Order: sequence, then C-alpha cells, then structure tokens
Amino acid sequence: GIERFTAIINPPEAGILAIGTTVDEPVVAKDGQIVAGKRMTVTMSCDHRVIDGVLGARWLQAFGDLFEKPESLAL
Repeated sequence: GIERFTAIINPPEAGILAIGTTVDEPVVAKDGQIVAGKRMTVTMSCDHRVIDGVLGARWLQAFGDLFEKPESLAL
C-alpha cells in the first residue's frame, strides 16, 4: 500500500484527510524497550480560509488520541 501521501482539496471541500497504510517499525515501549510496532502516517489538508491551521492541528491531535485508544469512545 501507499505509506504516505497528501490529499488535494477540491472545491467545495474545506479539508481532507489522507491515511497511509500501516508499516512495521521499531518503537519505544512504555518501559523504554525498543519493540516492533505498527505506525502509520495521517495528514490533513485544509483550506485556510475555512479551517485555521491551529484548529486543524488540534483536530488531528484529537483524532490521533482517539485512534490510539479507541476504548475511550465507550467512556
């Protein structure tokens, strides 16, 4: 699959999300050990006339938090 890409906004869209495939990479576990893990790249393109960059970054951070811990949606 495609690991990372940038999606292009087409009118009348205000923003678009691009999600790449997962890849196996070394990651640091909570105990500091390096272990095998899954990573993926998520990028968002925004029309800055509609979505401010700071707001887009906050939304992308919230998306990442929920994606990493989907059980939090049940709380």
